[in-house]
Amino acid sequence: MLSRDKILSMTDSGLQIFKHYISSRCRVGKNFHNPLYHDNRASCSIYVDKDRGIYKMKDFGSDDYSGDSFFLVGGLNGLDCSISADFVEIMKIINRDMGLGLDDALPVVGRRVLPRSQAQFAITPKNIEKRRPKLYTVKTQPIRESELQFWRPYGITTKVLDRFNVISLVEFSSANAEGKEYCIKSTSAEPIFGYSQEKFIKIYRPFSTLRFLYGGEKDETYCFGFAQLPSKGDMVFITSGEKDVLSLSARGFCAICFNSETATIPENKIQSLFHRFKHIVVLYDMDKTGVSSSKKVVKQFTEYGLKRMELPLSGEKCEKDISDYFKIGYTKIDFINLFLTLLDSIYSTTMSIIRSCEVDFDNPPQHASEVISAAGVPLGSEGNIFSITGGEGTGKSNYIASLIAGSIKEEGSTIDTLGTSVKCNTDHRAVLLYDTEQSDVQLHKNVNNLLRRAARLEDKPKEFKAFCLTSLSRKERLNTIVESMDRYYYEFGGIHLVVIDGVADLVRCANDEGESVALVDELYRLAGIYNTCIVCVLHFIPNGLKLRGHLGSELQRKSAAIISIEKDKNPAVSVVKALKVRDGSPLDVPLMQFSWDKALGMHTYDGEKSQEDKEHRKRVDLGRVVDKIYSEVEHATSTELGERIQAILDVSERTAKSYIKYLKENDLILQDMSNDKYYIKGV
Repeated sequence: MLSRDKILSMTDSGLQIFKHYISSRCRVGKNFHNPLYHDNRASCSIYVDKDRGIYKMKDFGSDDYSGDSFFLVGGLNGLDCSISADFVEIMKIINRDMGLGLDDALPVVGRRVLPRSQAQFAITPKNIEKRRPKLYTVKTQPIRESELQFWRPYGITTKVLDRFNVISLVEFSSANAEGKEYCIKSTSAEPIFGYSQEKFIKIYRPFSTLRFLYGGEKDETYCFGFAQLPSKGDMVFITSGEKDVLSLSARGFCAICFNSETATIPENKIQSLFHRFKHIVVLYDMDKTGVSSSKKVVKQFTEYGLKRMELPLSGEKCEKDISDYFKIGYTKIDFINLFLTLLDSIYSTTMSIIRSCEVDFDNPPQHASEVISAAGVPLGSEGNIFSITGGEGTGKSNYIASLIAGSIKEEGSTIDTLGTSVKCNTDHRAVLLYDTEQSDVQLHKNVNNLLRRAARLEDKPKEFKAFCLTSLSRKERLNTIVESMDRYYYEFGGIHLVVIDGVADLVRCANDEGESVALVDELYRLAGIYNTCIVCVLHFIPNGLKLRGHLGSELQRKSAAIISIEKDKNPAVSVVKALKVRDGSPLDVPLMQFSWDKALGMHTYDGEKSQEDKEHRKRVDLGRVVDKIYSEVEHATSTELGERIQAILDVSERTAKSYIKYLKENDLILQDMSNDKYYIKGV
């Protein structure tokens, strides 16, 4: 059967195709004249694309004439590889000309194919010996004050230069293509800098006619700044050159560059960036080449959602790139605002929707029937999910409101957060509340109550946003949350807390495993990207120490902590208890109480329940676990019992062992010392 993979397997990954259509003496790594145009210089070579495992040709004069073996045959015959019908014709040509015997019944029609001997510009390559690394020597020196004056206008410091292995050279010695040795020495008028890599060095002479030179074994997939990127981040810029990377890094941005704007970008690099960053932004020069190349890159990697950003520059020599942008006086804030403008253009529909959902504190909605619902509580650590659950009428709304109030209170003020410590939002980062169940009237009322608790009724902080999403479809709700979070992250310099009240309303069914996994994975990813705590509120009562349904199971697995709010024996008192904590046992967390204070018109903290109550709760909950385990098995070894406890309660191995010890000490299980098996008492 005629196929791309079959042809490659029969032609040594495409190498024999190059040799057939160019010259049988063609060798990997040696330059030759490109047969696709009148190439006056031997500026083309064959190399192995290690990521794809095939041979390709690279034209150093123009990247438009670089590609794989199918690209070469297509160019020789006026065919376009990107067009399906043309690609089939290219395969037929290769099959016929090289006598591969694949699908011989299919004739080549519609185009005149030139035999190899008549290929219009085919020229036999010279110098067919294997290419060797370009030998060089350098003499380094500490970066001088006069040299720092070159970098300072761009905001680049010695710390940034050191981080990216940028060195100052006294001299650079190497040999040209003909083998003639030369030596270039640094002067005050023409300093020499080096971008030092593992196996080669790129020389930068900013004030010289020949600005760039290379020494050593040059990497075809050279990517400056890639090694300095963090494991995760919000955005990364692909720039034109090394100086642009340094300028952005000096202002706290992540950036990389390839060898030039026309260099071939390996797909595996884009894949890596896609999994690590929310935004991949192409930020090339504003001249004709830069604009054209940036559009080409974005189109090439459409599936990865690359964005293209333009600078307000003329495109002239001294006003075309991000380094020039900062040099002429634009600031980091200006650049962030430029990025916000880009996001506004991308999220225009979403921002229109979210603004219609924002609670208007100056214009309360008309009164409607009151509906009881719950809100969220900001607990947990940055970069994680925190979950809270409980039944209707347990006091959950007031408890959650007190915690939100704690995150927006004035610095230094003291309010009642019902026994929980809440980190004050001193940096005035965004605090976002998304409600999927309450009416706008009820949400407005609840928000005013929490503002009163925070003593901010008269001066609502601008970083606090509350949205009623009940009018949106489930699909629109999640998309609105994701994109508005991204927008407010940049507007307020970060996100202090996100509360999603009614997380189950973001999926069609909380028992749909696929939807549940996808939703929780996305929320966990966003928590990491924005380094914030996302609070997920579920409106159902847990079963013992476990949350119910597929959505509950996923949240149980990914959440850093889970609490439940329940009614006490005394119905006037609500009890907060932990179902999960990442480090340690939830049964060792104090049981906190709160109740309604009529005089103050709000719930107040009543302290912890007694140690006796705590022990009773631990015994009852672990008793339920034992009943579940031994309803399925007659006996279990210590290892099996520990694994089952870990699976049911989602706790660590160490915590499971402590539970086994507690069960033994309280006669809930019995151990047969002869075979190391545990039995439930009475069996």
